[in-house]
Amino acid sequence: MTQPTAAQDRPPYRLDPAGGCPHADNARLLAQGAVTPVLLPGDVEGMAVLGHDALRDFLSHPDVAKGAQHFTALAEGRIPEGWPLRTFATVQGMTTADDADHRRLRSLVSKAFTPRRVEELRPRVQAVTAGLLDRLAAAAEAGGGVADLRRHYALPLPLGVICELLGVAEEHQERLHRLSSQVVATDIGPEQAVAANRELVELLAAITADKAGAPGDDLISGLLAARDEGGDRLSQPELIGTLVLLVIAGHETTLNLVTNAVRALCTHREQLDHVLAGRAGWADVVEETLRWDSPVSYFPFRYPTRDLVVDGTLVPKGTPVLAGYSAAGRDPKTHGPDADRFDVTRAPAAKHLSLGHGAHYCLGAPLARLEATLALEALFTRFPDLGLAVPEAELPRHSGFVGNSVGVLPVRLG
Repeated sequence: MTQPTAAQDRPPYRLDPAGGCPHADNARLLAQGAVTPVLLPGDVEGMAVLGHDALRDFLSHPDVAKGAQHFTALAEGRIPEGWPLRTFATVQGMTTADDADHRRLRSLVSKAFTPRRVEELRPRVQAVTAGLLDRLAAAAEAGGGVADLRRHYALPLPLGVICELLGVAEEHQERLHRLSSQVVATDIGPEQAVAANRELVELLAAITADKAGAPGDDLISGLLAARDEGGDRLSQPELIGTLVLLVIAGHETTLNLVTNAVRALCTHREQLDHVLAGRAGWADVVEETLRWDSPVSYFPFRYPTRDLVVDGTLVPKGTPVLAGYSAAGRDPKTHGPDADRFDVTRAPAAKHLSLGHGAHYCLGAPLARLEATLALEALFTRFPDLGLAVPEAELPRHSGFVGNSVGVLPVRLG
């Protein structure tokens, strides 16, 4: 029998806090195995699961937990307050809860994200998209024919929709995006990380306090009612933690998804032609983008509750493990020798893990798919000749190794 490989037998991959395109390094690491040791910021030792099958099994393994009490270095006091990834581990919400607590917290918001409820949002998303296309055209005219599609289109759509669902006034949206971007950044200093977390919590507490005085038909009002019912349905820290999750996950992933899809279509015009000619649908573009250029690259954290062998590699109990979604999407063992090729006609629809797997599968997946599909269809229907305004190689990458995208996407509308 083959003995499991200890993590220390393989040199760790040092994750660059500044981020960058992950795909070349992913391919090199995948060639060595489905699991790799990594060095997180501050030289904190962790591991990443990169292979599709290994990641699928790991995400649903009964001896893998999300609760921070299982993070050995954190429990032993070796993780400083300003560690840039600390919020991912310690925020009180469904992403750091297990079993009954996870089911309790998820149930409080799940009804708002069922496929039926999301489909009811279609007319609203279409109306928002139409207005944003007008704003994009105006920005291009003011910019000499060039506009940043990420800023003027890919961002305000999901941010506006999730804030509307939550009941957050438009005046808070830009600040929420700025703070949430800092909270999930991996290239941020300790003082800035602590300040951003504190400011975001204070802002959300103020928003909920205002909402308590004037409740409405929105998610925050529903969560406040659950908190105020008494019992153990929802504590105040869990309320704020749930809002942090909904704000961040509710727009950052879709922002990257739309940005990555537009960039892919602009640099693979033959794939765009397939869609415009009816040989593939806009939903196919969304799924292929999720696989080929996942909006999340390395997502923190999961922890084995005992020493675990994953695809032949020993992952010690209490190790912080990253889910390597961008690597799994291009795993040739699952997706074939052309896994690194963007192809919207893949049939049957390529399976991927970019929205998670198992009990923690992304609650907002139906909404993200609806928003991205409608956004792409409306954009290229109105501007079929839209193209990048600069060579793709010159596009600056999104900072940090959690999110996977570019920081700006200047385009000409044609």
